[in-house]
Amino acid sequence: MKTIRLLMLVSLSAFLFGCASGAKMENMTYLESQKTYDKSLQNEIGVSDVSGGKDTNPAWTSEISNAAFYGALKASLSEQGLLSNSGKYSLKVYMKKVEQPLFGIDMTVTTHVTYVLTDTTNNTVVLDKTVVAPYTATIGDAFVGAQRLRLANEGSGKRNIEWLLEALSKLKIEPHEISLTK
Repeated sequence: MKTIRLLMLVSLSAFLFGCASGAKMENMTYLESQKTYDKSLQNEIGVSDVSGGKDTNPAWTSEISNAAFYGALKASLSEQGLLSNSGKYSLKVYMKKVEQPLFGIDMTVTTHVTYVLTDTTNNTVVLDKTVVAPYTATIGDAFVGAQRLRLANEGSGKRNIEWLLEALSKLKIEPHEISLTK
């Protein structure tokens, strides 16, 4: 009888919580409205490095991997007309922290990502910004907790990339001067 109860408990847990899957690149890619950027950034930004992410252990919780975030960032920059394989600017990305709940009805994930954009011609830092982006997935988005957490990861990653693009759209680069407009 104990074996049957244990088996039922494990089955119920698997149904309610499911196996974890990592955040998907395509769901973090920002494809919405085209923003306006300084001409010197157009087709000139290369993504040199993404670090700090974690691979997902299916038995534990959903995570955002370096590879998935790298792919989403490159696709987002490409969609905005900024991506280049050998451009004037190099973008390094460090995922400092991903705050996640262990369980809950509504799951809010907050990504803390630092972006450093460097002019490769003179090794000048053009932008050094940490973007903090929360996103909440509700039970209406997904009943299974593991899937809800993955959706919150993806939403936060996408929002983080969107807010980076917003910061890039505010950059005004003059021949000898770099500034961030307000």
